[in-house]
Amino acid sequence: MPTTNPVIGSAPSRDITPLSAPRPGAPHFDTAYRIRTGDIDSSFRLRLDGVARLLQDVATDNLAATGHTETDPFWIIRRTIVDVRSPIEWPGTVELSRWCGATSSRWSNMRVRMTSRSEADAFNTDPGPDGLIDTEGFWIKVNDKGLPSRMSDSMAETAAGMTDELRLRWVAMNTDPLPEEPSVPDRRHRLRVTDFDPFEHLNNAAYWAMVEDELAEHPDLRGRPHRAVIEYLSPIPHTTRDLTVRRRRDGDRLLMWILQEGNPKPAATVAVTALAGDVTAADRL
Repeated sequence: MPTTNPVIGSAPSRDITPLSAPRPGAPHFDTAYRIRTGDIDSSFRLRLDGVARLLQDVATDNLAATGHTETDPFWIIRRTIVDVRSPIEWPGTVELSRWCGATSSRWSNMRVRMTSRSEADAFNTDPGPDGLIDTEGFWIKVNDKGLPSRMSDSMAETAAGMTDELRLRWVAMNTDPLPEEPSVPDRRHRLRVTDFDPFEHLNNAAYWAMVEDELAEHPDLRGRPHRAVIEYLSPIPHTTRDLTVRRRRDGDRLLMWILQEGNPKPAATVAVTALAGDVTAADRL
């Protein structure tokens, strides 16, 4: 039986700085996809693992559109930030704009804004407000051996043309230490062979599925604007079948540590935090 995590304290929603908009006049990549039923929950909301799949698709299409599939094909993601300002719902089309928010010679913060217009049909007769999700991914350029490497001159020029931030450095956001003893019982999570990609990596969407499992026990957090941050710390071998999820609810924050058997350090960390305020018309521009 699922165990609902206790709420510790009564801290108000944190004042989190919104992700920045594109630099005026800077180029960005635009595309759109129809929302698929395999990516929504029972209330027609686009799940976080569905958001992750869209982020992978738009990254692939962006790379192809700029002609860098041959020169810079290999990238890994170190962190993803997802700000659910207003949920995206099915049915509908989600429009995506992707640009570089900050860059260096080996990695970039890639921003993606997702917007959607609410639609009604025979299944969802009373859709909610229009959707708005802002995201940021810390992407690292790697070579065919998986080691960090410099971007091609063309790729670096393309990234620099979108931003004034050219000295990007890695700074961890999820800094809460792993609790030695869980405040509630650890949860086991079973992996499937379909969770792994052709490169024998655990697919990014599979991590977010674990977050969705946990958020189901926190409807007060999932049902309001919130920020979810996942940081990938160590690879999960494709032979892995079971993971342990340690979790803690602390006021307006839900913390998660994803653990592998025999490894004292987390494979990934997650923080979900309620966002203050409502979405305004200006936010959607």
